[in-house]
Amino acid sequence: MPLRIFLAHLSRGITGPVCAESPKAQANRLTHNPRKLNLFKICDEISESLKIRTITKNISIHNNVSEEITVFADINLLKTILRNLISNAIKFTNQNGQISIYAKHDNANVTISISDTGIGIAPEYLIHLFDISPLHTTDENTVNEKGTGLGLYLCKECVEKHGGKIWAESELGKGSTFSFTLNPIEVKPTEKAIL
Repeated sequence: MPLRIFLAHLSRGITGPVCAESPKAQANRLTHNPRKLNLFKICDEISESLKIRTITKNISIHNNVSEEITVFADINLLKTILRNLISNAIKFTNQNGQISIYAKHDNANVTISISDTGIGIAPEYLIHLFDISPLHTTDENTVNEKGTGLGLYLCKECVEKHGGKIWAESELGKGSTFSFTLNPIEVKPTEKAIL
């Protein structure tokens, strides 16, 4: 299967015969072609693409990323990371909940965080979130939606392709925050970041 199709399927949580090759084998073939990107615009694009799902559950997404922040990243891998993390936040957030996207820029990294007011994750699951082994989770407030854990493994692989780190913090009943780091770019006054 072409890698772009594999990425599309995993980012939508589709598993089964269409993903016959193991996720680990596919992830090893991820290409990495970084360029300067405007983080705010990409977060906005991904949030808009998931709007139908947020309307169904009356969930609001707040993009709190500064319009000035840029990152040096592969656009397809970055979109895959964001789509997976925001999709998971929608999936495991209660009706009428909120999701917030933040980014903090320091000299070494840009740290991007996606926080939700969802059901949270038990400590025994939290330490294995990014493992390749499947994780099935459901709750009555998530409209019986399930997660396989494969999308989070893919996120980890995509982040590590950029030399970054990914982690999660969570408290049952209060929500979760998933964060990852990317390399920053200093934008000169005459330069503009591309979408």
